[in-house]
Amino acid sequence: MQLNEAFRSREVTAPLVAEISRGLRQPVRIMEVCGTHTMAIFRHGIRSLLPEQMTLLSGPGCPVCVTPAGYIDALLAAARLPRVVLATFGDLIRVPGSEEASLATARSAGARVEIVYSPMDALALAQREPECTVVFAAVGFETTAPTIAATLVQARRLGVDNFLIIAAIKTMPAALDALMDDPDLPVDGLLCPGHVSAVIGSGAYRPLVEKHQLACAVAGFEPADILTGLLSLIRQIQSGRPRVTNCYTRAVSEEGNVRARMLMEEVFTPADSEWRGLGMIPASGLVLRTEYQDFDGLRQLGIALQATREPGGCRCGQVLKGCLLPPDCPLYGARCTPLRPVGPCMVSSEGACAAFFRYSGEKKSRKGGGETYEA
Repeated sequence: MQLNEAFRSREVTAPLVAEISRGLRQPVRIMEVCGTHTMAIFRHGIRSLLPEQMTLLSGPGCPVCVTPAGYIDALLAAARLPRVVLATFGDLIRVPGSEEASLATARSAGARVEIVYSPMDALALAQREPECTVVFAAVGFETTAPTIAATLVQARRLGVDNFLIIAAIKTMPAALDALMDDPDLPVDGLLCPGHVSAVIGSGAYRPLVEKHQLACAVAGFEPADILTGLLSLIRQIQSGRPRVTNCYTRAVSEEGNVRARMLMEEVFTPADSEWRGLGMIPASGLVLRTEYQDFDGLRQLGIALQATREPGGCRCGQVLKGCLLPPDCPLYGARCTPLRPVGPCMVSSEGACAAFFRYSGEKKSRKGGGETYEA
């Protein structure tokens, strides 16, 4: 039996579901932080297996979703400049800016927008086309930051002077701390992200436990991984002894990937950062250090980030905070669909709205302007 099949088999998952049901003696609210967890939970039907007393909330773990519209506007401004190639991951290309334009619409209007699969692909594009300036949309969490840092180190070593980035890199612990400070968001436990934790280590969540008395469990992405993480959270909550448990030891250690973090720290430094729905969070982002600012696309192209508002009626911010389920947004399934997205949560492959629309069977808003609710 292949490894992923073993982690999906009924023989493995059924006892975990039964143990969760037996151990749950009170209503609990668990937030899965990672967008990949959100998609996996829907794709494998995990919500349908859990007892009604357990509520799963989706958190701000989709990097495209938490990127504010002002950043998209800056990318659009760069893409429209002459002899500029805007290189981006595919998830970002259809996210609307403040005026509902996206990189996809800019490309259809003649801008040079290229989809790449890694920052190194963008650097290779710059090497192939020295007559152009290649600008990489550097969006991501701690998982992506080391590869972006490595790309900049390589660009400097090779002397590539037509490669820039516009950075919107976020770091997870500070955002979770700010989110848990919200008295209107009662959360009993966090299912912590596996990919991010592989870099920052399971120990990074210990301050959350100590400050907020919050149960935390790091989990992988197969059904057995997720259920094991949820079971660990239930046991912590029921015992009244919150801690950090690492249920993904095949990929995550206590200290994380030290070399990756050192590379990040060589190129980037922490800074205050704006998160869609959460606002400005101190020290929750990464910006280029002084010695790497010649790669700063905003600085080199003379583009300023502007404050923007969410599209009218869009509730992505509340969805990202776990305060609202996607079908409770009045635009969901009406004005906002995967083919005609208004907000990024319906665009990204890790977005909660996209997951609900694709897997839950709920295709229309529960509140939207007289629309009929379908389940």
